[in-house]
Amino acid sequence: MTVVLILSIAVCAYMAWNIGANDVANAMGTSVGSRALTLKQAVVIAAIFEFLGAFFAGDAVTDTVRKGILTVDFETVTDEFANDLMYGFISAMMAAAVWLTVATRFGLPVSTTHSIIGGIVGIGLVLEIQHSTSLIDWDVVRKVVMSWIASPLMGGILAFMTFFIIRLLILESNDPIARSRWLAPILAFPTFFTLGLALQFKALKGFIAKAETNGWIGDKYDWLPVKENGVFNPFAENAWFPINSLMVSAIIGIIASSILWFVLRNYEFKRQGESFQGVEKIFVWLQIITAAYVAFAHGANDRSNAIGPMAAVYDILSSGGELSSQVDVPLWLVLLGSAGIAIGVMTWGWRVMETIGTKITEITPTRGFAAEFGAATTILLFSMPFLAVPVSTTHTLVGSVVGVGLAGGAKNVDFRVFGKIAASWVASLPAAAFGSVTIYMAMGSDPLKLIVVLPIAFFIVGYIMWKTKDDEINIEDALADAGGNKDIMPTVFELFHSHAVIVEETVEHMLTAVEKATNGEDPSEEIKATIESELRADELKNILRTKIGESKWKLLIDSGEFIYMLGRQDRIADYAQNVAEQLSFRELYDNAEARRMVFEMAESVKRTTSLYEDTVLHLKNLSLSGHTKADKEKLRDFIHKVNVAEHETDLVESRAAGFVFSSGSDDPLAAVHMYRVLQRLDDVANACEDAANAFLPIVYN
Repeated sequence: MTVVLILSIAVCAYMAWNIGANDVANAMGTSVGSRALTLKQAVVIAAIFEFLGAFFAGDAVTDTVRKGILTVDFETVTDEFANDLMYGFISAMMAAAVWLTVATRFGLPVSTTHSIIGGIVGIGLVLEIQHSTSLIDWDVVRKVVMSWIASPLMGGILAFMTFFIIRLLILESNDPIARSRWLAPILAFPTFFTLGLALQFKALKGFIAKAETNGWIGDKYDWLPVKENGVFNPFAENAWFPINSLMVSAIIGIIASSILWFVLRNYEFKRQGESFQGVEKIFVWLQIITAAYVAFAHGANDRSNAIGPMAAVYDILSSGGELSSQVDVPLWLVLLGSAGIAIGVMTWGWRVMETIGTKITEITPTRGFAAEFGAATTILLFSMPFLAVPVSTTHTLVGSVVGVGLAGGAKNVDFRVFGKIAASWVASLPAAAFGSVTIYMAMGSDPLKLIVVLPIAFFIVGYIMWKTKDDEINIEDALADAGGNKDIMPTVFELFHSHAVIVEETVEHMLTAVEKATNGEDPSEEIKATIESELRADELKNILRTKIGESKWKLLIDSGEFIYMLGRQDRIADYAQNVAEQLSFRELYDNAEARRMVFEMAESVKRTTSLYEDTVLHLKNLSLSGHTKADKEKLRDFIHKVNVAEHETDLVESRAAGFVFSSGSDDPLAAVHMYRVLQRLDDVANACEDAANAFLPIVYN
């Protein structure tokens, strides 16, 4: 039996590792997607809080039959049934763990709770036949299936409403930062009030039960919801929401709101012109705090998925074959489950984190906060005894992410990715059930067969992982952003603005070349710099074209529209290079007034280009706001300014061209050459106008 214990411990550790690898995205995926945290920061924070929750806040006693899936009469249990159930639990853990490995390998966030339930259902079906009894509580299974729809839908609705309120009251305002200074602390109260309740009812329920046992508190139901026959009167003895818990949660909310108000009262944002960055900076902290809570609560609750069945196996082995309804969880097993979850977070956790954070929709700190708040509230409500539906944190958070994505329109959500995720949810129960039945039948409740079957299963899993390693991103590469925010992958609109900056630099080099040429100086260095800058713009353009074809890049517009916008913008640099090339052909027409007019034309082009870059900067900010109505109007105003500036440039060109042709009869070749320079300069201004007008669909959609 020693070998059986060792192998079952290995399966338990493998299950804990998979829980950490797959479910960590519940807590930190949106924080990485919004770039509130770097990948390494998220992994470290998640590992710490998952371990703390699992080790310090998990239940000290666990049910032998997890989640109430099997109804067992413990008074009449035979040693033979207990032995078969032990091997069944080992099979269920192994099957669920293998399914989680497959899902994590493909970056699919699935429910570890539902996976282990699927494994237990499979074992229950076999045991019903073997022992001619009825074991499976199909009512609980029905609730699990209902939760596939109910929890994502509720999470999505709450997240949608939360972000809608933020967008309406803050992002749509004329001064979002000023509005955030007083409204963010108000929003912090319900956030921390809800987290306070969830922390007591979900993460600390084991600690509160222990406090009652040790006599530190009176009745634990003064702090926790009663299990049945409750009422909504918080002062009643059988309250769903006891007054003590409500008061503590209110105090937590008031303290958090007060701290945030005090911090924001005199905080000076460095980049006042980019208002939405300031707003997002405020919500970064709220998002990180909610993410840390989700990690802590997840560790406290889902640790039992890994070590609950193992605790039953250990109890059966150590008691000589007896099966109890509840068993104490030994400290070494608590440490094994906690450490396994933390290690899973630090190794493969980034895979699923990437899916939730970047592949479903574009996430900003305000959207990430809305998603996490919606998920935490949904999980709290469904876990209350008056509902008592075993929902999945994974399902709920994915639904919340889709909800905030839909707040910007259906096209902001990649439903192909969501469809794959939903399909993996439906497959979890049958896949784990089939796997557990297969492993159990292969072992046949025989320790010798177990010694053969489990190593073979581990070898197959290891071989598959090794064969697919070439498709992986090494963990060193995945965590290469240890240096801080400067290395975080920018959003597509930030790269688009970076491209606009390079385009403007190209124009500036060209304008310096024009200035030198009009002064009779050698412009060759600036001509070379213009060409080199245009090449950098081309390189970034090609990167953008490649990136927007990847599913992890979410746009707030159609990809075809974006490619068109990018092409119009890149044409500005192309025309700037054409001007520089014209200057390299020969000297300008030697007429002081004509050269002054060319310089005046260049200055007008510079103003137009500068206004265009400001327009792109606002477009980037608009993407952060979720395309609010007020900021669409601001974008329209910027576009109008570019059009006016281009018109003024046309007037300058008309005067300059008229003068050149009226005075250039003595040197017609030079006059024609100068006219070509004027035309190319006008092309730059026209390209700015065309590029700005390409944003109009964003304004009017």
